[in-house]
This record gives sequence, C-alpha cells and structure tokens, in this order.
Amino acid sequence: MHALDNLRIVEEKVLSDDWYLLKKTTFDLRRRDGTWQRQSRESYDRGNGATILLYNAAQGTVVLTRQFRFSTYVNGNASGKVIETCAGLLDQDDPATCIRREVEEETGFRIDGVRKIFEAYMSPGSVTEKVFFFVGAYTAADKVSDGGGEHHEGEDIEVLELPFAVALEMVADGRICDGKTIMLLQYAQLNGLMQVG
Repeated sequence: MHALDNLRIVEEKVLSDDWYLLKKTTFDLRRRDGTWQRQSRESYDRGNGATILLYNAAQGTVVLTRQFRFSTYVNGNASGKVIETCAGLLDQDDPATCIRREVEEETGFRIDGVRKIFEAYMSPGSVTEKVFFFVGAYTAADKVSDGGGEHHEGEDIEVLELPFAVALEMVADGRICDGKTIMLLQYAQLNGLMQVG
C-alpha cells in the first residue's frame, strides 16, 4: 500500500484473523473542499482471485459450476446453491496459473489457452479482493477428470455444460445471480465469442 497525501491512518484493529483477515481502521480523509474528516471502516482481506468463462464456440456451449455458498443462504437463497463461473483465490500463484489450476480442479478440463480480459474490485466498499477475469476455449478432448473441486477444502462442485443461449436466459430469469458470471456471459455476448441461436 502506498501513502496518499489526503489520507492519515489513525488506528488499525484486527477484528478477526480466522478464515480471512477482518480489520477496523480509523483514518482522516481530506475531502475535495480541503477539510479533513475522521472516518472508520472495516475491510475484509481474503486475497485476490481469478475467474474464467470456459466456452466452446463450435458447439455453442459454456461450462459453469453449481455449489453451495453459505453467504447466499444467509441472505435469502433458499437452497444456498449458486451457478457460477469457475473461480478461485490466487494464493501464491499469478492469475493465469491460478485459473488453469482451478479449471482442472473444479471442472475437470485441462486448458492452456487462457486470455485475461479485465480485472475488477467486486465489492470495494468493504472487501479488498480484486478479481482477474479470463476467457478460455475448451473442447471435449480437454476433459481429463470429473472435476468437482477439492474434498479437503469442502468443495462439492457440480459441473454444468449449457448452451450459451440457455445461460443468458438463466441470467434474465434470475437462476444465474452471481456477479462475476453475469459479467463474463455479457462479455461473451457483447464481444461475439458465441453465437446466440
């Protein structure tokens, strides 16, 4: 983190360092009019991540995953299950290495040709995570295992291969409600990766 001339850190407290790191920071921030204002914010640091849309343009399909996400259950998702693009935390890897590893672990596909398309903060009001977004073409020949994730990490992932048009319908009717997945499907549509039909 680099110093800013309009920010003065006053106090920093660790609230939790269990699953990831939750801090409360009190700071003075210089406003646009030049006055200083004291503020306090909590930030949740879980590291950065990567996600990918696997697509097969020839057959018009995408590979997504479905798994239980406790936070969505707590916030009203009755089943707790979420359909999403393959994703994972970088840990010590660069984003491209991470996403190739996650693809094989979660979906069972082994692909080399991944292309970064952008990066984004997904919840900048409180979460430090930056997500690196990728697309990657796959074929049936790239399937090397059933996927499903890592049992010791608590993953129990269902692999879904869907027509691209159906995936877009699932966004429209709310069956797909994960932000990163919606962004990648819309990227594919807007940039002509897939033909809807």
